[in-house]
Amino acid sequence: MLTTFFREEHEIFRRSLREFIAREIAPHVDAWERDELFPREVFKRCGELGYFGLHYPEEVGGAGGDYWYSVVWGEELTRSGAAGVNMGLMVQSDMATPIIGELGTKEQKDEFLAPAIRGEKIAALGVSEPGCGSDVASIRTTARRDGDDYVINGAKCWITNGTRADFITLAVRTGGAGFGGISLCTFPTDVKGFAVTKKIKKMGNHSSDTAELSFTDCRIPARYLLGEENHGFYYIMMNFQGERLIAAVAAVAGAQLALDTTIRYTQERSAFGRPLLKFQVWRHTFAELFTDVEAARWLTYRACDLFNQKQEAVKEITMAKLFAGELFNKVVDRCLQAHGGFGYSDEFPISRAFRDARLITIGGGTSEIMKEILSKRLGWG
Repeated sequence: MLTTFFREEHEIFRRSLREFIAREIAPHVDAWERDELFPREVFKRCGELGYFGLHYPEEVGGAGGDYWYSVVWGEELTRSGAAGVNMGLMVQSDMATPIIGELGTKEQKDEFLAPAIRGEKIAALGVSEPGCGSDVASIRTTARRDGDDYVINGAKCWITNGTRADFITLAVRTGGAGFGGISLCTFPTDVKGFAVTKKIKKMGNHSSDTAELSFTDCRIPARYLLGEENHGFYYIMMNFQGERLIAAVAAVAGAQLALDTTIRYTQERSAFGRPLLKFQVWRHTFAELFTDVEAARWLTYRACDLFNQKQEAVKEITMAKLFAGELFNKVVDRCLQAHGGFGYSDEFPISRAFRDARLITIGGGTSEIMKEILSKRLGWG
């Protein structure tokens, strides 16, 4: 897929990653979906191959590549056939760890980031709570300063990798109400008072673990604070850009894969004496969807280009996440319809894709929040 953005070395990486997924991930996803968990060893293996450190500097164990390697990572992971696996791995590479790379001290990077890149420690991002998801400014989990420590009390919800994370990049309230009293810290999960209170059963993404967590008088060293105290809201908003962008990348790739798979199915499946693809209604449906996916791809690549150059890209990333997420759901809906009754069964991958895609318009900020952000960026709010 050579474009003005991907160089030959990106495509070499794409081919090797695609082979790895076909050989070591895809054959096992049906079992992992039934188990509602994929093995911890997958993190270790991805770390050994350097997949968690693609755009991190070499001094922390990364490859020192540009963001387009992460784009390839996000695109090719869709070929696993299970978004739950992809979600768990992308939280490790692009959601829970980047802020440590940006703000962390050398000690924090050595203790948390470097072993996460190696796949030796599993990371989670702890922002959402039972009473607030997209409304980050309303979080209630507190961190009270006590000498050289913080004492943490509260709860988190919808935490991917939450049942087995070795550490959490955790949002806490260190000051007063509102966005000005929030901080970020690294939180090792072997601390006394921490508990996984529930593993959440979900509509889709079955092979990833999603948890509710509780914190009862958990004491961590103050040196685990990321950046400045009470500046966490701004750090979270900054971190959301990478999270939303990799989600858009995965959504476009997932939509393309669903279309490609369904085209092959409609070429082989016949009704009334001819292949489904020979019916104008399906040819025109797929022509429209292919056009939409191509538009989503270039909208997303534009955002990736700005992000790679470390330029302001909130508007572009927000548009990409909104458009690609909504389109992904539209595509898998139409593709499932083309499969007829088989699409409604677990026998065909499109059924899983339909369930899994629904998360894209919710996680990392709902589509409604994306529209509100865009409204403000365009000067309407």
